[in-house]
Amino acid sequence: MAPSSYSRSEHLRSLWPWLPLWALVALLAIFSHGPMPLYSTRTLAVAWEMFNHHDWLVPHINGAPYSEKVPLLFWLIHAGWFVFGVNDVWPRVLEVIFGGAQLVLVSVLAQRLFPNRPWVAKGAPWILLALGYAFLFGLQIMYEVLLAVWVLAALLCLTPKPQRAEPRWVLFGVCVGLGLLTKGPVMLLHVAFPFVLGPLWNDWARDNRVRWYGRGVLALLLGGAMLLAWALPAGFAGGEAYRQRLFFTQTAGRVVNAFDHARPFWWYVPMIPALLFPFSGWPRAWAALVTLRRPLDAGLRFALCWLVPVMVVFSFISGKQLYYPLPEFAGAALLVAGAIAVLRDQRPALASNPWLGTWPLGVGGILFGIFLFVLPMLVAHNELHGEWFDTTQRYSRFFSVVFVLLGALLLLRGRGELRRLAFAGLVGTLALNTLFTLTMWQNFDLRPSAQLLGAADAEHRPIGILGNYEGQFHFAGRLTQSIERLYEGQSLQTFAQAHPDGLVVEHPEKLSNDALRYALLVQPFRSTWVVIWPAKSLSDLRAGRVPPEPAHPTRVYQVDEWRFRALQ
Repeated sequence: MAPSSYSRSEHLRSLWPWLPLWALVALLAIFSHGPMPLYSTRTLAVAWEMFNHHDWLVPHINGAPYSEKVPLLFWLIHAGWFVFGVNDVWPRVLEVIFGGAQLVLVSVLAQRLFPNRPWVAKGAPWILLALGYAFLFGLQIMYEVLLAVWVLAALLCLTPKPQRAEPRWVLFGVCVGLGLLTKGPVMLLHVAFPFVLGPLWNDWARDNRVRWYGRGVLALLLGGAMLLAWALPAGFAGGEAYRQRLFFTQTAGRVVNAFDHARPFWWYVPMIPALLFPFSGWPRAWAALVTLRRPLDAGLRFALCWLVPVMVVFSFISGKQLYYPLPEFAGAALLVAGAIAVLRDQRPALASNPWLGTWPLGVGGILFGIFLFVLPMLVAHNELHGEWFDTTQRYSRFFSVVFVLLGALLLLRGRGELRRLAFAGLVGTLALNTLFTLTMWQNFDLRPSAQLLGAADAEHRPIGILGNYEGQFHFAGRLTQSIERLYEGQSLQTFAQAHPDGLVVEHPEKLSNDALRYALLVQPFRSTWVVIWPAKSLSDLRAGRVPPEPAHPTRVYQVDEWRFRALQ
């Protein structure tokens, strides 16, 4: 066999079995239910409006320019729609492709950064694929998943290869540009510190500082030019308000004084164990991190130069969400895998100590399985109540077996501890997602409402909404017209007078008897309701008048037992 063929064969073998395992589980999970409101539905709404109106330059949502996001993800969705037609399958397949690409990239990064510790390249993908939060968020049609791909690709361009120590600067700039076209200037935050602190982890950067920083800055300018190639024409095409928000207030508003998701400085700290679960519950991982001593491997220095300053900066930024540091999950996987590899080489006694094994997670899994088994009895005896408990108890005993078996798997000792933990974490996350689909998804599935609104839109009947609208009906209903924002009082009355055949959507926290009598449709949504009214009927009720009796009874969708009791 030729050396190149042998090398390709080795690379393919290195992807087994974690890549096909993850792809299978991800496909099962992402197609177990529809796109999730409001994350996925909002992304699809923007892509649909651009596609439907043939406006490929300026993203729009509900008829207005959408300055919050840049267009690369939408363009990739459009590419599939041109080939396969408009559907929600292709965008979800894209997310699975993006997730698989992250696993491959983190494996290659580990090979480059830990050339003398081949175990890291084998372990890092297993760690990344098993992180429960990252897996579940990866099921959303969102920008951060694609952003993580470009972050990892850009950082890979900075790492040395055996035959070439100097970074691939042009590719680095292109990856930065693609990241900027995916999520905007935040891309720079994810790659800035490994670049700025390059001499701390990269020998070539330490020996060639002028070329490292000079060519690196030129590469960053290349990435910025790629963003401006879209942003400048889009800014002029979208109008003054869109241009002002796109270039100035959007990013600055989130950094300094968040108009959305404002949280305190320390907010990320208590979230880290949940974000890194199940590995945050693995004693051996903590032992490996605590026992690290200088001199550290280049890969460990790289991970620290990446993770620590980025998380500090994210903490200072006013607007915070759990998924903002999603690209850094790969860095955490590299750090943990590298630390465990060092532990295996330098402290074999700790690396094989059974008390540092996965038994705490195994015990926790078994206890959780027992809880799921007894949950129906607790609900029946009024020991536990709530929508989540009352709804999930119908299937909880089936899933209790899964978690007891996974817990027993984690009680095993011997070789393959990391793989057993990763497998249990991945399958456990899939089980929870499936339980959610069987029990709670009906409270998130807006298709009945979207289909009713889509039929009204096809008849050119105006639609209004009381409260904020985030595009949750546009794609599923294939709406072509915007939904008008309404307010209680004169705004509603004026809309009903101007559009007596129109519809009005509201999201009440509690359902009234009038809604069950006069509304067209009622369905639960999260912890509230979606009620679709004839505009005239709702305006009459708000004005104290009795509306005419409807020609058809109200359609009530997907009311579970908990909600049904609340209606009594």
